Amino acid sequence: MQDFVPKKIFFTKGVGTHKDELHSFERALRNAGIEKCNLVQVSSIFPPRSKMISKAQGLKELIPGAITYCVLSRCCSNEPKRLLAASVGCAIPAEKSSYGYISEHHAYGQTEKQAGDYAEDLAAAMLASTLGIDFDVDESWDEKKEIFKISGKIVRTLNVTQSKICKDNRYTTVIAVAVFVF
Repeated sequence: MQDFVPKKIFFTKGVGTHKDELHSFERALRNAGIEKCNLVQVSSIFPPRSKMISKAQGLKELIPGAITYCVLSRCCSNEPKRLLAASVGCAIPAEKSSYGYISEHHAYGQTEKQAGDYAEDLAAAMLASTLGIDFDVDESWDEKKEIFKISGKIVRTLNVTQSKICKDNRYTTVIAVAVFVF
């Protein structure tokens, strides 16, 4: 089963608009560059020893029609002037043999920064709790980020977020995705 642990991961995002909801989702996948894959959503573990690669590099490794595992955040609406956001956050431990966390968050009415910070905070908090880092959940993300840095146990946090305001009564879909490569 060791061969079934992803060796690489990349992040992408997209937005799509169409009169049909499913077609708007497909356009968001196309915008993200992953429309050619059969996506299978998985839960939120950043595999030990996985290497983060660029989107461009990751897209080159995808095979059309392949079963492709991912952590996917998706938000859709056809309500004019509705603000949509989809985000994946990631927290990677300093110890490469340990696993990290990927969170997914989607929301209405949140800016790209708000949704991104929330998703990043979520991933970092999940990782921190497994590493025994003591922090106050009610502190701001900036305050917690400092505690995580000082602990030396979390080496990196990040988020990839897509937001969009619906312009008319056509469906708009936003996605943020962490894609696993074997």
